[in-house]
Amino acid sequence: MEPMTDVWLPEGDFLTDRHLATLSTIGPGGRIHVVAVGFTVHEGVVRITTMDGSQKVRNVERDPRATVAQVAGPQWLSIAGTAEILRDRESITLAENLYAQRYRQPKENPRRVVIAITPEKVMCSPGLRGEAPAHD
Repeated sequence: MEPMTDVWLPEGDFLTDRHLATLSTIGPGGRIHVVAVGFTVHEGVVRITTMDGSQKVRNVERDPRATVAQVAGPQWLSIAGTAEILRDRESITLAENLYAQRYRQPKENPRRVVIAITPEKVMCSPGLRGEAPAHD
């Protein structure tokens, strides 16, 4: 999976501290399907581990559009892009290791797969871009 090099992604604690996020995909009836997830960003790719056959996996297989959003206090981040399901052992091991660094060691799961999102659009709070926050 090749990351899009022209898409800016923030660096630092916001993407390494233990925060949960939401993953939004398009469900079978066209409704948005939103679930809480842990995610990592490495070399420009967003990775989420999950179980093969889950609703989010089926959604991505049918329509690869996906968005991950994280909020922590006044800071927020939204990463939208194209997702794909990775089932090879190397991709799963990398995602598990990255997840363990940010959250905790995942339990053994022979049905684990990776949802890998190539970012296409990133939106965030001003503080993540190094800008002063807006005041009302």
